Amino acid sequence: QVQLVESGGVLVQAGGSLRLSCAASGSIGRFNTMGWHRQVPGKQRELVATITSGGSTNYADSVKGRFTISRDNAKNTMYLQMNSLKPEDTAVYYCAVCVGYGCYAHGNYNYWGQGTQVTVSS
Repeated sequence: QVQLVESGGVLVQAGGSLRLSCAASGSIGRFNTMGWHRQVPGKQRELVATITSGGSTNYADSVKGRFTISRDNAKNTMYLQMNSLKPEDTAVYYCAVCVGYGCYAHGNYNYWGQGTQVTVSS
């Protein structure tokens, strides 16, 4: 069983920056892929960024060049640095772990945090 706890979500003005953190209950070095997802009420959950144990990253087109995902295995923590924030980035952000394959799809993630709200005002 893995417990994930997100933090860092706040209200921020458009153009601003924010860093989200995801603390895991145990070693994250054993996880092949971790990811950040987001969801707006009434819309499907969106996979925002992923990072593998080897450090390879992938981003949704909507956040490329603005968001950076990273992980610190020694601290059992994953991060999402968000720059040049836009109102359309407003959502609940979730961190999650994918222990198998198909980690490009949010439906294949096995463990989820409770989410943290990010609100970007215009």
